[in-house]
Amino acid sequence: MKINHQKESKFSEDHQGLSQGLRLSTKQKIWAIGGGKGGVGKSLITANTSICLALMGYKVVTIDLDLGGANLHTCLGVPIPEKTLTDYLTKKVRSLKDLLTPTAIPNLSIISGAQDELGIANLKQMQKNKILSKLGDLDADYILFDLGAGTSNNTLDFFISSDQGILTVLPEPTSIENTYRFIKAVYYRRLHMIEDLLDIQPIISKAMNSKLSGGNTPQDMVKRVIDINPEVGQKLQNEIKKFKPKLIMNQVRTQADIDIGFSMRTICKRYFGIELDYVGYLDYDSSVWQSVKKRRPLLMEFPNSKLVNNFDKIVHRLAGLR
Repeated sequence: MKINHQKESKFSEDHQGLSQGLRLSTKQKIWAIGGGKGGVGKSLITANTSICLALMGYKVVTIDLDLGGANLHTCLGVPIPEKTLTDYLTKKVRSLKDLLTPTAIPNLSIISGAQDELGIANLKQMQKNKILSKLGDLDADYILFDLGAGTSNNTLDFFISSDQGILTVLPEPTSIENTYRFIKAVYYRRLHMIEDLLDIQPIISKAMNSKLSGGNTPQDMVKRVIDINPEVGQKLQNEIKKFKPKLIMNQVRTQADIDIGFSMRTICKRYFGIELDYVGYLDYDSSVWQSVKKRRPLLMEFPNSKLVNNFDKIVHRLAGLR
């Protein structure tokens, strides 16, 4: 295949810095909590997963990357921090370490997302790279990203840059549909960043624009690429195999709700050819909104909640301890 050097140059400009962004932060494990829809519990899950890891003795920093709508501090029982990512991006502070705000939980600190700066939700590539490349400066075993809703490039890129991407979904049609759209967007964005696949971008785009229930699926795309160029097809398959997002089902009330996660896993395998890891579920519990209303961390305010056991199982599985 003939290489398009103009495309190659654009790749270097747009994505090379991002793809290298986390190479400096090899000592930490980075988890990103995302999903297609707002209101599905991403901040709740980020906050309480962070607490679980901290209580297990790990040093944890959780970063609110819901830029323009940051509220993770509320879930952690922390007042609005005086310094946020805005101060770092506008060079009012020199280091990410200057943004660390301690919480009431030992070993756990938060970096609050930008809140007031107009346009801050639309980060430039250089700004994203600046954040990602300096994560290694933080003294942490785990760094957790709390991502915003939707499929903006900011959200997708932070999800892709993590060691482990975690999807939060509710057992309701709108949330499920939006989660599939999010997976599709991440899938396409990942493949779009790979320099070796530049010449098959039209084929990838056609597959990504197909409907979930229609033909010409990403799986069909892989077969077509293998027929055209087995070497490139193998690289495509290898990249797809690397994409193994985790799934948490939130606010389940019935066994049918729990089983939705298994169904989603099956559909993702058939349609995308990816291994979606269903790591667990969280029971519906009214203590959640009570803890938010009190501005207290759920696991600390309601230690006897059944959610404590839910989170314990999920975090141990995410950490590879179970």
